[in-house]
Amino acid sequence: MKSKIEQLEKLREESKTGGGEDKIRVQHEKGKLTARERIQLLVDEGSFSEVDMFVKHRSSDFGLEKQKYSGDGVVTGFAKINGRQIALFSQDFTVFGGSLSETNAEKICKIMDMALKLGIPVIGLNDSGGARIQEGVNSLGGYADIFLRNTLASGVVPQISAILGPCAGGAVYSPAITDFVFMVNHTSHMFVTGPNVVKTVTHEEVSFEDLGGAETHATKSGVAHFVFDSEVEILENIRKIVGFLPLNWKDNAPETKFDFSSNLINEKLDSVIPDTPNKPYNMHDVIQLLIDDGDFLEVQPNYAQNIIVGFGRVGGVSVGVVANQPAVLAGVLDINASVKGARFVRFCDAFNIPLLVLEDVPGFLPGTEQEWNGIIRHGAKLLFAFCEATVPKVTVIVRKAYGGAYDVMNSKHIRGDFNYAWPSAEIAVMGPKGAVEIIFKKEISQADDKAEKLNEVLSFYIDKFTNPYIAAERGFIDEVIIPRETRLKIIQAFQLLKTKVDSNPKKKHCNIPL
Repeated sequence: MKSKIEQLEKLREESKTGGGEDKIRVQHEKGKLTARERIQLLVDEGSFSEVDMFVKHRSSDFGLEKQKYSGDGVVTGFAKINGRQIALFSQDFTVFGGSLSETNAEKICKIMDMALKLGIPVIGLNDSGGARIQEGVNSLGGYADIFLRNTLASGVVPQISAILGPCAGGAVYSPAITDFVFMVNHTSHMFVTGPNVVKTVTHEEVSFEDLGGAETHATKSGVAHFVFDSEVEILENIRKIVGFLPLNWKDNAPETKFDFSSNLINEKLDSVIPDTPNKPYNMHDVIQLLIDDGDFLEVQPNYAQNIIVGFGRVGGVSVGVVANQPAVLAGVLDINASVKGARFVRFCDAFNIPLLVLEDVPGFLPGTEQEWNGIIRHGAKLLFAFCEATVPKVTVIVRKAYGGAYDVMNSKHIRGDFNYAWPSAEIAVMGPKGAVEIIFKKEISQADDKAEKLNEVLSFYIDKFTNPYIAAERGFIDEVIIPRETRLKIIQAFQLLKTKVDSNPKKKHCNIPL
């Protein structure tokens, strides 16, 4: 037995070296960690349990039978993050550039299948040159097997992808299906076709970084939800986001201890909104004052910045925050903001995470570019997402709530549970000036002093309509609150809503306007 144990230990050590010390050194010279080093930093110490350590590829073409490595380019298994179970795979670039083979894909599919049975999140650490060309359709079939499991797992267990190197061709679609994508500045690249193919087909000259780098996907395409400067930061923040999430769709996110006897009145909120209605301010200031310890994990912070989405806690309860940002485009809803918000709302609803909506929206962005590119269809996605969401939903209108955007941003009419408004709230079909120019068009045109008449009717309209009280009279606003009371009110609301039960009509699935 002693010799057999020694042999097993030797095989284990060989497997842990991946493609060998030389390849590991090259990986480090690129500023990249190895597959196993990444796992060590991501999970709780000593919690990783590996499966399929000794799997090798079965290919015998192009001399591959002479190059066989235990594990075949991906490390798979189960571990814990903050004491909670997760499944993971970590691609090993030191073995055939992390390329996907038939057996490599089988390993990934095995842990995804088990994650579904166990009801635990799946985390993928991607660092791969793509399909293993020597295996032809077998490797392509392996990708499709993974895509299917990504799709079936969507909404069942959280799926998180970290792009820690190249990710090209068909390989990009697995992370794209998952819930959150992390990328490293200057190291990660994602694209369907690389710069050389782009040049051949379209004659465009473009670098790897400009075509599919982290900054590109964080600011232009919206593919990346989080971008950091190092792998260590990526792994730390994956741990952080997991702490806000449930293990599966039947579970609830973990709560933190909270002192309900503490002072929940914050007078700083009384002065956060400028006295001038059209003056911008930073909605982040409001968020920081409302969530526990100001601890807010923003999702897609550099994309569609006119809307803010992210995770925080209110009274110890994990919540998803959706907020208009008056400091960017006055907080209007456009195509990108609508899609960003809709995706986030649907994720939160899928995983029982309550929604806190902070509203200051002057409407949808006008213009031919928006209309021709489908603002109607894309704006409907955000409306659809809020309408179908059955999780606890609390809205605070802090200033503007104009037109259809008032309806869309979790209004009472689309099953908002508690809808509050500050005294500064302006709830109307459109802005005062535009409204009076329509309502009082005849009176203004017939007046001797048109400017004076305009100011007169404008003052009348503002006094009568740009306030929250008419909406409150109709029950569309549950309560008009003093800003300093907001944290107390939303904490009470989310505590009360813990027992909420709501449902949608039975169906196979909905048909969201994609």
